[in-house]
Amino acid sequence: MALDMEKFRQTYIEESFEGLDVMEQGLLELEFGDPDIEEINTIFRAAHSIKGGSGTFGFDEVTSFTHVLETLLDEMRSLTRNVSDEAVNLLLESVDILRDMFTAWQEKEPVDKVRAAEVQAKLEALMKGSSAVAPPPAVAEAPVAPDVSAQEGKDSSIVTGWKIQFIPHDHMLMTGNEPVRMFRELEGLGELSAVLNADNLPKFDQLDPEACYVFWNMTLIGDVSKDQVLEVFEWVDEDCELNLEPIVSGAGVSQGVSSEGVVAESSAAPSSVETKAEVAPIVARKAARKKDTNKQMNSIRVDIDKIDILINMVGELVITQSMLSQIGGSDEEFTEDRIERMTDGLDQLERNTRELQESVMRIRMLPISFVFSRFPRMVHDLGQKLEKKIELKLYGEQTEMDKTVMERIGDPLVHLVRNSIDHGIERPATRLAQGKPESGVVELDAYHQGGSIVIEIRDDGAGLNKERIVAKAVENGLLSEGESLSDEEVNDLIFQAGFSTAESLSDVSGRGVGMDVVRKNIKALNGSVGVTSTQGKGSVFTIRLPLTLAILDGQLIRVGEYIYILPLVSIIESIQVIQEHINAIAGKAELYKLRDEYIPIIRLYETFNVTPDQAQLEDGLLVIVEGDGRKVGLFVDELLGQQQVVIKSLKTNYRDVEGVSGATILGDGTVALILDVPGIIQFSQHRMAVVHASLFQMGHEGDPLH
Repeated sequence: MALDMEKFRQTYIEESFEGLDVMEQGLLELEFGDPDIEEINTIFRAAHSIKGGSGTFGFDEVTSFTHVLETLLDEMRSLTRNVSDEAVNLLLESVDILRDMFTAWQEKEPVDKVRAAEVQAKLEALMKGSSAVAPPPAVAEAPVAPDVSAQEGKDSSIVTGWKIQFIPHDHMLMTGNEPVRMFRELEGLGELSAVLNADNLPKFDQLDPEACYVFWNMTLIGDVSKDQVLEVFEWVDEDCELNLEPIVSGAGVSQGVSSEGVVAESSAAPSSVETKAEVAPIVARKAARKKDTNKQMNSIRVDIDKIDILINMVGELVITQSMLSQIGGSDEEFTEDRIERMTDGLDQLERNTRELQESVMRIRMLPISFVFSRFPRMVHDLGQKLEKKIELKLYGEQTEMDKTVMERIGDPLVHLVRNSIDHGIERPATRLAQGKPESGVVELDAYHQGGSIVIEIRDDGAGLNKERIVAKAVENGLLSEGESLSDEEVNDLIFQAGFSTAESLSDVSGRGVGMDVVRKNIKALNGSVGVTSTQGKGSVFTIRLPLTLAILDGQLIRVGEYIYILPLVSIIESIQVIQEHINAIAGKAELYKLRDEYIPIIRLYETFNVTPDQAQLEDGLLVIVEGDGRKVGLFVDELLGQQQVVIKSLKTNYRDVEGVSGATILGDGTVALILDVPGIIQFSQHRMAVVHASLFQMGHEGDPLH
């Protein structure tokens, strides 16, 4: 019985998340002054459903919190209270509180009762008509923390700075975040001293060059608020542990404060003191909400039509299997007619299996509206924060993609939309001066193209400032002074690690991280991202992704005695080598002249250290492929057939191999490696650099790598 109740409990939590999404969407669409009563009723019903189930499953905090929320909504729908900007923002904050509560229960973590009490007090104060927020009710488990940064100038205590313990997780450096940038920002806030702790360094032969084994203890002296310190570390809130302790001078207490405002008190002498308190690790609320996204999608609601199709396919498969068993089990001789019937049965079995596979894959397909639904709220909040008027338009919300791809594309899309709003869309006064509408437009569009899904993020903002991008690239050492680049190459610079043209730092962008991480995450999905821009008119970011990560359309190639698979989406063309078009450079690299381009050649048998059938280029084939915007020719012995293959993780079953994205099992039972084209190009990066430099000296026009 307990197991059944746990299932019901999980169902209630998932339905509550859906209800919260309905509430959030409705609140964002509410009009002030003369609202749509039916819209308010929809929001009220969602809140009422959440409240109704909370008591059944023992979620008493939700019951009491939602009761106040429900009362406020009831006043709005009965027209006894106006729909104001203040009320809507407070209701949106309440949705966040409830979402965090359900996430905490799902993760089996404690609920943040302090923050819930603060927002509940604001709701009650709003209903009383008071502009001042009443103090929140006392919570025994976690007393509410005063804003210690606001204590300056009072007789009790003065905050003179902060003690900061910054402990990066071992993978933090791999995300493109550099601690030195954060330290420079802290130095701009006050007087900073830092002590490096390297006690956890492993032995030299066990060092991972990409891992972080050290942490820092810092002291920041100056007139600095807690929010200013947290803002510096906002980009790494999921990739580190951060402990803060205010340095308090004067009579009173020394208080250790976490990001949620939990206070740890210790007695202090009347004179100036600096005491140490136990401090909870910082877990930003934003990160907690980001973490729960996958948890909310641990089940799929499937259209009944898809189930009916699947059942029909299974029925067809059973009929075909029965027919083949009857033919194979008969004692009659294998006549031509019997062989023909068996061949027809096998063909039918192949069709049924393919259709069954497609039906099963469709069950995992979800509309991209599951991802797009987070953006109306985000755009609303960012617009208010940046004092910009923004209209968000969503297209192609019913375009379907695999659930696994969908779960991993959310964060890159958030980066790109935030970038469009912060860097792209101008302030209203600026837009009016340029003859543009006061409100900027950000569009999200998704559609299928071939075997891929394309997502576009468009804005009508300022566009990319190519002169500033080039100047910044020269300053960062990415370009040489006077080096000529095409528009596409200039645009591509924004995806370089640490690249930013922001004139000032903010918690939205400008820290030199983000765009390179976007490209890295999309590449991990076997996808690509690019940008086109017209200065003064706007930008378009285009993401191309496979429909699923489970199955790949591949081209089988043979190198020596081994079979490899190339993703079809990476292949441009295959050609028979013509000797006259081969150019060797300094005996170190080879180029193939294809029409007006020089394509670097990679001999796969050298890359994978196997013995080829043909070592002479003119005796083999070149498969022209593209990865990360660069073209290369892969020299192979033979092209075999094309087929769909089921991808198996090499890392899970063996280990990571450079230039290989996975493996599959072929029809004859042998294992074939699936090649990672960008990885192979990177693996041959030194040779590419030699080719590039040599061509530059030879005076060839154009970059053979593009």
